[in-house]
Amino acid sequence: METKNIGLRGIEVADTRISNIDGEKGKLIYRGYDILDLTKYSSFEETAYLLLHDELPTKDQLEEFKTKLKEARFIPKRMQENMGNWRKDADPMDMLQAFVSALAGYYDEEFSTKESSYDKAINLISKTATIVASWNRIRNGQKIVDPDPTLDHAANFLYMMFDEKPDPEVEKIFDICLILHADHTFNASTFTARQVASTRAHMYSAASAAIGALSGELHGGANYEVMKMLLEIGSIEKVESWIKEQMAKGERIMGMGHAVYKTYDPRAQVLKELSRKLAAKTGDPWFDITEKVEKTTIAEMKRQKGRDIYPNVDLYSASLYYMLRIPMDLNTPIFAISRVVGWAAHIIEEKFAEAAPKPALYRPKASYVGKYCGPQGCEYKTLDLRK
Repeated sequence: METKNIGLRGIEVADTRISNIDGEKGKLIYRGYDILDLTKYSSFEETAYLLLHDELPTKDQLEEFKTKLKEARFIPKRMQENMGNWRKDADPMDMLQAFVSALAGYYDEEFSTKESSYDKAINLISKTATIVASWNRIRNGQKIVDPDPTLDHAANFLYMMFDEKPDPEVEKIFDICLILHADHTFNASTFTARQVASTRAHMYSAASAAIGALSGELHGGANYEVMKMLLEIGSIEKVESWIKEQMAKGERIMGMGHAVYKTYDPRAQVLKELSRKLAAKTGDPWFDITEKVEKTTIAEMKRQKGRDIYPNVDLYSASLYYMLRIPMDLNTPIFAISRVVGWAAHIIEEKFAEAAPKPALYRPKASYVGKYCGPQGCEYKTLDLRK
């Protein structure tokens, strides 16, 4: 009997203390804390500490953590030179995957203890942001902007991108975006990171593999596809006819629907308000167009199929990043700048689980549905006997 490929949906493969999703109620929890509370009261650095250490930091712990992140921002000059040898039109995710993996060649340090893994996590979180910003400068023929130790993580990334410090409101908006994308349980890229970590590979290898998984358009690449859709629509007047036409053809509307959430994605709730706020600041039309896409898709899904559909995290993040002047092909690398925190936390949990039995190498079973010539297998014929 043939086994249908369901992508491991609904299959529990491991315990985790890091995050949880309640798809029916539309809740996302980081280490016991509601994501809506964290976006309201926390910062990216504080949230990163929480995801790595299972508790919110004290004031002294947070300051020490932020200092370590700032000290780890610089990447080797030789790495920058190697970036300059790449094609300037290379996919930024290919570049990011390559240079995150290459970090292991520059930092020959110990990976075997839990404490040393926290140091690797800090190195990875800081340098991932610098790699993305540096590549964007290099490919545009601009001088690389060195990190500014006076700026927090979100502001420093924008500074390295554009060579100007963001205003406080823009900094806060981007900081919240990073919090929202930091973890999301066993999604494709996180499961990839844990699967590689289960082989006892080091953190840079596991994170590099996760970046590869994130690059696909059904995962991290979805917000890029959303922005392409919005640009194709072009104006709010064209939204309704465009959506109806696409849905009549059975096409998927990017940014709508989620494999887990059966109601409004809580991250989309926050991003929608951030997009609204930024559009009011910039005067761009993209929030209005996106909101019209949401409303039209919901109405058409109800009319055509009699069921509900809701926005996911990608719908409003696309226009938000676009209004922040971030190039569209950097949407997914920016996803990685945030999600690398979750990957690191899951890699550490996978390798150094304390509350559960020591993790085993992931080795799922497949149902073979290929050629069958009998219990002894097929008879091999030499090349001259084959027709």
